[in-house]
Amino acid sequence: MFNRIVLILIITGFIYAQDEQKVVLITGTAYGIGKSTAELLIEKGHIVYGGDILVEENLYLNDIGGTALEMDVTNQEHIDKAINQIISEQGRVDVLVNNAGLGVYGAIEDVSMEDIYYQYDVNLFGLARVTKAVLPYMREKESGLIINISSVLGETYGPLAGWYLSTKHALEGWSDALRVGTERV
Repeated sequence: MFNRIVLILIITGFIYAQDEQKVVLITGTAYGIGKSTAELLIEKGHIVYGGDILVEENLYLNDIGGTALEMDVTNQEHIDKAINQIISEQGRVDVLVNNAGLGVYGAIEDVSMEDIYYQYDVNLFGLARVTKAVLPYMREKESGLIINISSVLGETYGPLAGWYLSTKHALEGWSDALRVGTERV
């Protein structure tokens, strides 16, 4: 719980450093960090779009001033539809919070290849899909902030979490490369 509070404060601190209202897209907003972040940013007056595969659980956003989007980060059509809606309605995306993720745990040999591929598709390639869809608009505006939610486990290792940890290690490296490649945005 403490880590979640600290993370939300860091995210909102980045966004609060700017005085103007931001257009924010957050993935994985049905529960947890994504939901808490969406609620706080809406409360502070930002325009928040929240994408999640759990459509019913995500509808709360419509009731509190945000916009719920059906978004499976493994589905390019969902991503394109969501980004097109935001650009059509707002003309920009100022902040992307890549929060969607999942964990499959077990001994290395016990986790199925199907589960391994899906975990990578959500935790790494899903973030890449959403980022690739948003970046051209940020580059056009020469402005934008991308926040990738990872895990302290992306810097360590442990039993029964090898495949999950490997997705977070990969995300850490990819995020570093993204930062270097977008320093002007």
